[in-house]
Amino acid sequence: MKRIFSKSTLIAFWNKHPETEQYVKTWYDSVLKADWQTPNDVKKTFGSASILKRNRVVFNINGNKFRLIAKINYEKQWLFILFVGTHNEYDKTDVDNV
Repeated sequence: MKRIFSKSTLIAFWNKHPETEQYVKTWYDSVLKADWQTPNDVKKTFGSASILKRNRVVFNINGNKFRLIAKINYEKQWLFILFVGTHNEYDKTDVDNV
């Protein structure tokens, strides 16, 4: 992945939830190294990821205690972080319109 928008969102999240810092950093590093061309490529890297419509993906963080929703532009190799939060916050989120 060439770009992840925006790391500051992740930093703010792990500052609020310090127990997630290493998990989020590991996720970030894995995504930066990825060369995903299709949703199937995402699933090869993160088997527990949920593929949604409109190039959106839900990633489980820290054993599914936290969730991250991203939109991926496969052609440009860009990933946009749309949401990161607790599983409870995720449950209250309209994942198709976030």
